[in-house]
Amino acid sequence: QVQLVESGGGLVQAGGSLRLSCAASGRILGSYVMGWFRQAPGKERVFVSAITWSTSRTYYADSVKGRFTISTDKAKNTVYLQMNSLKPEDTAVYYCAADATLGSISSSTKAYHYWGQGTQVTVSI
Repeated sequence: QVQLVESGGGLVQAGGSLRLSCAASGRILGSYVMGWFRQAPGKERVFVSAITWSTSRTYYADSVKGRFTISTDKAKNTVYLQMNSLKPEDTAVYYCAADATLGSISSSTKAYHYWGQGTQVTVSI
């Protein structure tokens, strides 16, 4: 059983930066894939980025490529999402997700078994 707790959201002006954290409790095995998704008001939850726990292979949605960076701190069982050059369209609730069985990165919400409660990111003009 894994529990995920996100933090680091907030209000920022366009062009600014935020770093989201996702602290995982429980044992994170090498097979885990950790992901970030976001959901804007009235829209579906969509993939942002993911990383394999064992090899740190990363994958990004086209909309955030070059602006966001996902990383892990295995000693702290934590996944980070560094968000730079933020745009108003990045405004959403950001969710951390994890799955032990994927083996490789998936961008589907259905592929992830564990989810955090979400953290709000608001980017003002």
